[in-house]
Amino acid sequence: MDNIETTTTDNHSLNHHNKALNGFPRSISSNSDDEKNAKSKPKSMSNGLRKGLKHYPDYIRITMAADSRNKFPLEWWKTGIAFIYAFFNMVLTTVMITVVHERVPPKEISPPLPDKFFDYVSRVTWAFSVSEIAGMILVGLWTVQWVFLRYKSIVSRRFFFIIGTLYLYRCITMYVTTLPVPGVHFQCAPKLHGDFYAQLQRILRLISGGGLSITGSHILCGDFLYSGHTVILTLTYLFIKEYSPRHFWWYHLICWLLSAAGIICILVAHEHYTVDVLVAYYVTTRLFWWYHTMANEKCLKTSSPTNLLTRTWWFPVFLFFEKNVQAGIPCTYSWPISWPPSCFKATCKTYSRVQKTGEDVEKAT
Repeated sequence: MDNIETTTTDNHSLNHHNKALNGFPRSISSNSDDEKNAKSKPKSMSNGLRKGLKHYPDYIRITMAADSRNKFPLEWWKTGIAFIYAFFNMVLTTVMITVVHERVPPKEISPPLPDKFFDYVSRVTWAFSVSEIAGMILVGLWTVQWVFLRYKSIVSRRFFFIIGTLYLYRCITMYVTTLPVPGVHFQCAPKLHGDFYAQLQRILRLISGGGLSITGSHILCGDFLYSGHTVILTLTYLFIKEYSPRHFWWYHLICWLLSAAGIICILVAHEHYTVDVLVAYYVTTRLFWWYHTMANEKCLKTSSPTNLLTRTWWFPVFLFFEKNVQAGIPCTYSWPISWPPSCFKATCKTYSRVQKTGEDVEKAT
């Protein structure tokens, strides 16, 4: 009787040990086979996972679905709208320069206004060329940096909207207040007195030359309040610093020196009044800081009695561009062209028998 009870108890324990937690039985294997399977598993696996594989060699790998919501949607069509907005305002500025040029009083009748900077610093003829060269270098650096940005679509529409708005403001200020030339050295093109065809040629010449004096396209007067060169020098530096790694202090310092030197050279060349440069710097920096503060803080994207930033006229446009961006843009880069192209890449990925799910989740995000 004792032998029968002992045998029954042993069989019950063995059957209970061989049953899976999900109710599926497994075949009984020898101790040597179990040890061999255990040794063949990677040593980096935890004990629990190794024991589970030893008892259940045939398992189904289930990957938990990651959050399908993209925090940084590219939305290139919105970037296209922002580009059209910026291009339209730049062309409008060019048209406004030709209109204001006809209203600029001759320097013999209206001499230059008093300016304290001009009183203490004599004019240097080559300084304005240095300013334009510094601006072209900054634009080139920003273009190269933009090409390698991962979220270049979002950054592009921010740049296009800000520069388009700044040039729209510039159209208004130069039209409502026409200042005399800052110096007697100005050689303004003759007035056309309503010749539409000649004015159109001037507009095309100004656009093709980028509005630069070194290209010979800037021969018109009247676009003083405020300085477009200062806008470009300041805005490119702000974007370069904002969307580059914080530890690139040497890169930021070089760009800051280029921007500061270019702005100072504008004044040294007596091409703009000091107030033109100060207003341009103030408007550019404030618009950049306001926009990026609102874009990085989710609570500022909703209208409320305490959020006074929503009272700006461009808040609906801002909300249209930024409502789907869920957080601040991380400073990440990627190659602009991937090789091989995605059409030649394998659509299915072969997984090993045991793989960390954390790697898949990281790649999916």
